[in-house]
Amino acid sequence: MGQKTALYDSHVAAGGKMVDFAGWDMPIHYGSQIEEHHQVRRDAGMFDVSHMTVVDFTGNGVRDFLRHLLANDVNRLQNPGKALYSCMLNEQGGVIDDLIVYFLTDTWFRMVVNAATRDKDLHWLQTQSQSFDVTIQERPELAMIAVQGPKARDKTHQALGSRIDAAPELQPFFAVECDPYFVARTGYTGEDGYEIMLPNDQAAPAWQALLDAGVKPAGLGARDTLRLEAGMNLYGQDMDETTTPLESALGWTVAWEPSDRDFIGRAALETQRANKPTRKLVGLVLQERGVLRHDQKVVVEGIGKGGGEGVIEGALEGIVTSGSFSPTLGKAIAFARVPTQTGDLCKVDIRGKLLTAKVVKPPFVRFGKSCID
Repeated sequence: MGQKTALYDSHVAAGGKMVDFAGWDMPIHYGSQIEEHHQVRRDAGMFDVSHMTVVDFTGNGVRDFLRHLLANDVNRLQNPGKALYSCMLNEQGGVIDDLIVYFLTDTWFRMVVNAATRDKDLHWLQTQSQSFDVTIQERPELAMIAVQGPKARDKTHQALGSRIDAAPELQPFFAVECDPYFVARTGYTGEDGYEIMLPNDQAAPAWQALLDAGVKPAGLGARDTLRLEAGMNLYGQDMDETTTPLESALGWTVAWEPSDRDFIGRAALETQRANKPTRKLVGLVLQERGVLRHDQKVVVEGIGKGGGEGVIEGALEGIVTSGSFSPTLGKAIAFARVPTQTGDLCKVDIRGKLLTAKVVKPPFVRFGKSCID
């Protein structure tokens, strides 16, 4: 048996199909992953994301520490509550984790990191913080509920009322304390909504109130297809410690200026940028019948001549990092890491057959609408 969130009994009562995810018993779906996906795109759905790790950083040296730790620059955070997406890198420029950090006061920042990377993240944070005036505290007493969809915010206020009375004025990628709730206008679906941190003992009543307001539960399956459509990377598949932000479509998260900010991994990234990466992360839309899946081989025509079915002489290869059927588009879509010279089309090896895929720039879907031709 894995670890259980404060909402485990609520999932079981709702008929959730429980699976192991990063050592946690989590719902993959509640009967229909497709229906849950559409519910978020068209109305409002909610996810239990309490398995993720919340970490608070306090002290006079917290800003200096985070400017050294992260590839993005927390000096961009000047207004209380503002959030920033960033990668945390090793010295080689590889991605240890991707995360969101919130600026609350000059001596208090909050970070949310992935469940699967909890142990190595906490070890890395403690190791790197030794020369800074900063205290690092994990917050396991907090649950987290993500409410997402075009009607998510309205239904959340209907459900939770005065307990989040400061949230209606929130701008995207900001957070506010509504004691004892912490409400952030962030998400992992490409839809508007909230991510709400709250005490574990208040999670089930809040979940029920959201249910009563018409917010339906959604599992990890729908969360994955939603984030893929939205063009959002998944750590461990689309990037990891062997890949850098520059070859993971995350170059926009690296703050190069000011040039004297010596963040971990900077030297390696500068070398890679000067030499130009040999591979890149792109979106794929399959042009034929089939399903794109993680680890399928991608074939890009090289200088050789084409051979028979299943063979392209002189070809270059890439790999699908994340793939699925898109419920919104009705097509198979994927992320793939491919050679930088890849053009507008490629082939994907699906059960021994090379099927044509169009190369696109994610996102595939934004606010329920297609972003591709």
